[in-house]
Amino acid sequence: MNDSSELVLRGEYVALCDLLKLAGIADSGGQGKLLIAEGEVSVDGRPESRKTAKIRAGQTVVCRGRTVSVVAPA
Repeated sequence: MNDSSELVLRGEYVALCDLLKLAGIADSGGQGKLLIAEGEVSVDGRPESRKTAKIRAGQTVVCRGRTVSVVAPA
């Protein structure tokens, strides 16, 4: 099962570890960093190991069967 959601950006980008927290995948930024370090996160279909990678509108993040599409504010 793949759970999909959207995250609306508040600025130009969001750090990957913060996105995991905001999307409810991680309970904290620290847990988000751990998920990234363990290789459980991919961005646009590629594994991502940079904890503070800048995620921008139009990108898709997948972690633990959950997909988060990042969108620009309306």
